[in-house]
Amino acid sequence: MTEVPRKVFLVIIMIGALLHCGAQSLLDKSNMTIGKIASDGYVYDHSNMTVGRFKSDGYIVDRNNMTIGRVKNDGSILDRSNMTIGKVDSDGTVKDRNNMTLGRIKPDGYVVDRNNITMGRAKDVPVPYAAVFFFFNLFQ
Repeated sequence: MTEVPRKVFLVIIMIGALLHCGAQSLLDKSNMTIGKIASDGYVYDHSNMTVGRFKSDGYIVDRNNMTIGRVKNDGSILDRSNMTIGKVDSDGTVKDRNNMTLGRIKPDGYVVDRNNITMGRAKDVPVPYAAVFFFFNLFQ
């Protein structure tokens, strides 16, 4: 009789660990969590409240499933009006709509501003998603 609850407990623990491992953390410069992106694209704030989602087709939606932007394959980031607001170059450099450098997402996930001052870290987060979160916060 005790074997069944034990197995159920172990399965629950394993599922929880898998879900936790699938989350990609967004950290501020003090290494405090300011958000997470789950493996299904849902974006959570520091309080673990859903603020939106990165959809597999490149569209970005808010918590009410309303389109707030888009990430295109070429690194362009568009707003809800389909206007380009920025771009992420292949080296992680983030530029605004006027091609002015805003900062960079380094290969190790650290996010720096145009003066190379650390803004935070996007741990295991795809570069365009990190750019949307740190430089073009569409989730406000």
